[in-house]
Amino acid sequence: MSEQQLRRHSRETRFASVDDVIDRLNPSYPVFCVFPDILRERAQTFVEGFPGTVLYAVKCNPHPYVLRSLWEGGIRHFDTASIFEIAKVTEQFPEAHCYFNHPVKGRGALDSAVDVYGLTDFVVDDMHELDKVIRYAGTDITVEVRLATPKGRAVYNLSAKFGAPPDDGVALLKEASRRGCRTALAFHVGSQCLDPDAFRIAMELAMDVAGKADVPLEYLDVGGGFPARYKMDVPPLRDYFDVIRETRDRLGITVPLMGEPGRALVASGCSVLTQVHLRKGNDLYINDGIYGCLSEIRDGDLDPPVRAIRRKGEALAGHTQPFRIFGPTCDSLDVLKLPFHLPDNIQEGDWIEFGLMGAYSIGMQTGFNGFVTDTIVRIDGTHSDFDF
Repeated sequence: MSEQQLRRHSRETRFASVDDVIDRLNPSYPVFCVFPDILRERAQTFVEGFPGTVLYAVKCNPHPYVLRSLWEGGIRHFDTASIFEIAKVTEQFPEAHCYFNHPVKGRGALDSAVDVYGLTDFVVDDMHELDKVIRYAGTDITVEVRLATPKGRAVYNLSAKFGAPPDDGVALLKEASRRGCRTALAFHVGSQCLDPDAFRIAMELAMDVAGKADVPLEYLDVGGGFPARYKMDVPPLRDYFDVIRETRDRLGITVPLMGEPGRALVASGCSVLTQVHLRKGNDLYINDGIYGCLSEIRDGDLDPPVRAIRRKGEALAGHTQPFRIFGPTCDSLDVLKLPFHLPDNIQEGDWIEFGLMGAYSIGMQTGFNGFVTDTIVRIDGTHSDFDF
């Protein structure tokens, strides 16, 4: 069977495990593995535990397998940032509710979002953007004013790029309401937020802004930031839900809450299977890297679980040692900064599975140098070889 046939075969066949993928495909190319049952469970956890409506942040992983699994788990609302994402969701689920939550939107995108897809919820953080949205969407819409929040213990500070200061937020709410729009508030405490209390601080800020604006709110969107369990000190997900619920009750917030989880929804539901193509001492050269599915490992200093696999059931056991891992491109920047501890007898032809790779992975690959991960397989069952 040719490599092209193997790739086509993998897309149409379900597998029992990652080891089953290796046994049946013997892939020399990287394979993106999706665990639909795990994704459905994560979706149900959010739908049942979050004290409001759950929007999936599509940018995190827009693959149809992922979207389908989340839909089956109860997700009906989607945080979308582009016409591509809006189309991806609505063409698969015509009854889905999409929110155009990018604070800066092109005029052509706004035109299509309104005329083609019928969107009615738009985020803004600037008066010029409010003017632009109203010009294309009219005033029978909900304008969601995004506030900047204090920098906390998050891997990525998203308020460094987006979000209005409190006084500007007040002005935006008043102007949107004066012009006949429905109004709402939103914020984002930062991606991979390690402190649940960041939500309390941001909700208090939002309610202070709402009080000063004195306009009716449709909802409060508390954004994303819910973390995945990389090798970090990550509080339980229920702690975040509890803080949000308790703050809502203490402040007397009566409008509906919304949240935009991405990473915490999908990280544990996918892994990336790579192969070692060369070993040079303590350096391993594999067939995926920072221009493929592994960019966030470097950019966020994330440390996902890994395991080494050899075909035919031969265990890679014994002592482990740190290895530096290079990606497949000819760019010397294509290297993971953190060392990975793997068995000292790993060699060319062995495989390395990276766990917790559902978030900001396959959706971020570039195809640079002609290297692309285009084999995606579905693996049945909620079992993973990693303890998350």
